[in-house]
Amino acid sequence: MNRNLLFTGLMTFIVLIGMAFSNPQPASVRVDTSASYIVWKGYKVTGSHTGKVMIKNGDLQFDEAGALAGGGFEIDMTTINCEDLQGEWADKLVGHLKSDDFFGVATYPTAKFVITSVVSRGKPGEYKIVGDLTIKETTKEIKFNALLNEVDGKNVATADITIDRSEFDVRYGSGSFFDNLGDKTIYDEFELSINLVAAK
Repeated sequence: MNRNLLFTGLMTFIVLIGMAFSNPQPASVRVDTSASYIVWKGYKVTGSHTGKVMIKNGDLQFDEAGALAGGGFEIDMTTINCEDLQGEWADKLVGHLKSDDFFGVATYPTAKFVITSVVSRGKPGEYKIVGDLTIKETTKEIKFNALLNEVDGKNVATADITIDRSEFDVRYGSGSFFDNLGDKTIYDEFELSINLVAAK
């Protein structure tokens, strides 16, 4: 009986070891937060504004062939800036974006994106990304195309995404929820251009 138990335990151990080696986990590489950023652009009836927001932390995951396999990042919402205005006008806009009218940064200092699926688009470095974006208390699945290139010996992942802010309870000035806004209307869709840098 003891001999049978020993044999069973040994076989189980061997099977587990074999599974571990036959299903290697993706290698995770930290995002360089000093070199990574997101450019945002929002639109209104009378024009547009643009700026940057920085990455707080993140990682990119790669399979044994070097293909993108997963990852995610946190956005430091406290770093929002405006680059098309100067002085008090820029400060006024940034203060409004950080207020509860928009992103409520005092309560929600970070936003988050987590990749749930990566699909090759058929060419090296070209992927379709599916993942969960969390802004304030709302999480939504989004899909977009991304490029992964090697630049100066580092992995650089880029993507352009269009987000409907109203789906994340950011409704100030939205014609979808408020009538008679006229030229004060701020469009629901805003653009994010993501630039993530990680070690090779």
